[in-house]
Amino acid sequence: MNKKIKVLSAVLGFIMLTGCSSTSKYPSSNDQEKIAQLTQTGIHYYWHGGDLSKAEKEFFKGITLKGKYDVVENSFVEASALSPYRTDLRFGIASTQIIQKKTPEALQTYRDILVMYPDNFEAGILLAGYSKQMGDMKTFNETIEVLKKNHSEKTREYLEKFSMADNFSKAKLNTEAFKVNGNHAIVILGYALGEGGVMKPTLVERLKKGYELHKKNPKSPIIVSGGVQKGGVTEAFLMRNWLVSKGVPSKLIYMDDLAKDTVGNAIYSTEILATLKPEKVTLISSASHIRRGLSVFQEAANLKGLNVEYSNLVYLDYPSLEEAQKVSEAEKLVIYRDLIRTSGIWAYPGIQQ
Repeated sequence: MNKKIKVLSAVLGFIMLTGCSSTSKYPSSNDQEKIAQLTQTGIHYYWHGGDLSKAEKEFFKGITLKGKYDVVENSFVEASALSPYRTDLRFGIASTQIIQKKTPEALQTYRDILVMYPDNFEAGILLAGYSKQMGDMKTFNETIEVLKKNHSEKTREYLEKFSMADNFSKAKLNTEAFKVNGNHAIVILGYALGEGGVMKPTLVERLKKGYELHKKNPKSPIIVSGGVQKGGVTEAFLMRNWLVSKGVPSKLIYMDDLAKDTVGNAIYSTEILATLKPEKVTLISSASHIRRGLSVFQEAANLKGLNVEYSNLVYLDYPSLEEAQKVSEAEKLVIYRDLIRTSGIWAYPGIQQ
């Protein structure tokens, strides 16, 4: 565990045992300014990265940074040390630990929040969900039982969300295009562009699957989703142009050029689906990404009150379909992570969903 996080946990333990601390519950104006600067630095590196040596020199003396998420995590650790009672900063620490696959550390961070605030639903459901995906059913069951006592209805709702995601994790993956009867729409998920705004092979392969599905369903509207810019263009813009160049009528294509990640894909594409009102939607992505996509899109549809039946078509980015059907522990974790984010529990509260 990061040394500073160990120290932070020790400080928390002292606060809870003695009821006092040299750290004020209300940071000074100078500390508040430092906290704001640290969190802004963390979120900047989350999205853009930056000069690690500069970050070491300016913010994190004595720490060797190995990547941008080290900057993000340490930004929230430093900020939390200045204001240990602020749960939003601790959620920022835990979320970055999850991204870095430091799951045991993240679970400890959620436990620390619950020591301070035993009735905190968000920390409890995150601790329960991630424990379940790691196979720790003892912690899952114990935590859920506590949550049921204080948040009965909300806990039931999240158990239903988990069950939905678990069902999508068992979904049969389709690699061949098919005809869909009824009111149908197609959603193709973007993939990060290369330098200069060039589509990478993964994105082209997803588009090929979308084109194959279009030929089977020539009247179905198509949503292309992806808003991360490179070279002055977005994924959605290039995806639309590629499809038009293949003969897909432009009037069928709707662009979501706001989404920055999978959660954004679901939220913004669902806004478009709400206007199209399809009964059936086929989601297209890579096999390694589709289960997460299906889970967050269904959650976004549920929150919007849409009655939509989802199917899938995948670009096979595994050696075989048999391997693609297996769900790794790492994939299970990100499925729950993005499901919970889509549900409204932000990864970085007040800053980044």
